[in-house]
Parts: sequence; structure tokens; C-alpha cells
Amino acid sequence: MKSGRAFHPKSGPALEEWVQYRLAKVLEAKAGLMAGGMRRSATFKKLTDKQRTPVEACATYLKNKAPYLKYHHYLDLGFPIATGGIEGACRHLVKDRMDITGAKWRLSSAEAALRLRALRSSNDFDEYWNFHDEACEYERNHQALYQHGEVPPTKLPQSSPKRRQICPQNLRYDISV
Repeated sequence: MKSGRAFHPKSGPALEEWVQYRLAKVLEAKAGLMAGGMRRSATFKKLTDKQRTPVEACATYLKNKAPYLKYHHYLDLGFPIATGGIEGACRHLVKDRMDITGAKWRLSSAEAALRLRALRSSNDFDEYWNFHDEACEYERNHQALYQHGEVPPTKLPQSSPKRRQICPQNLRYDISV
């Protein structure tokens, strides 16, 4: 946008069209052509060195990064390329939690906190928690306590008929054993 203001100092349709045209060309993998065209336009319009500074900065960036600006390919693969949304998500997930005054984080605890924040933000926490309850809790509370992770087989206690009448819906095993 700054480079566009060198050609169109006031906000309006002309500036918007200038920016949108160049953006579309960058998305079509023509960043190098846009860089050269911006420099030629600055020379043709006889911009002063001060006016030309943002144009040169933008053109240099586009020329240097052109091999990496494969937006057409990324779009074909369905990848998001809007950095504003990505930067906003990073700020929401990382900075707002990690940048608390006085907080000190270890890598492992910071990673755990960020993973939980990501699960909450993506509305996947409930699904994760169900998985965690079913798989991870057994391993943590039982399997990890035995040598080589081998839990010995257990024999289910014998039930009395009286107990069966009290809570038959809670029985999870065959009471005839």
C-alpha cells in the first residue's frame, strides 16, 4: 500500500485498483514483473528519491522473494495465504497466553498450554478429551505402573444376587463368571 501511495497519494478507487492489480499479478506468480513495472513507473513519473523509497522497498522485496511467492500453487492446493488471519491466530494462541507479565515458561509446559488453547479455539477439545479419557488415562494410571507396561490379567469379583439387583445398569462385565 505504501508503494501505491507514491503513485496515488490520496485514498480512493485509483489507489485501490493499483494495489488490487499488482496483488492479482503476484498471486499469478508474476512478482518479478510487478517489481520491474513499479520501478519503470517510478522512473517514468520522475518520482523524487524520497517518493521512490517505498516503491524501491516493495520492488526489492518482490524481486528477492519471487522464488518463494508461489501463491498460485498454494491456492491450487487449498492453502490459506492471508497472513492477517494467520498472524491473528498466532497472536490469539501464543502471544496472549505466553506474553503475560512475570510469566516464565519451560518449553514442555508452554507447548502443553498452547496445544490446549489450540484445541479450545478449534472446538476440538471435547473430541480430544474423550480420546484422552479412553486411551491416555489407562496408560497413565495402569500400564505405566507395571514393568514393561504389561498389566497382569485380573479376575473379576464374584457378584452376589443382591448386588445385581442394586445396580445392574452399572455392571460392565459378565456376572456369571
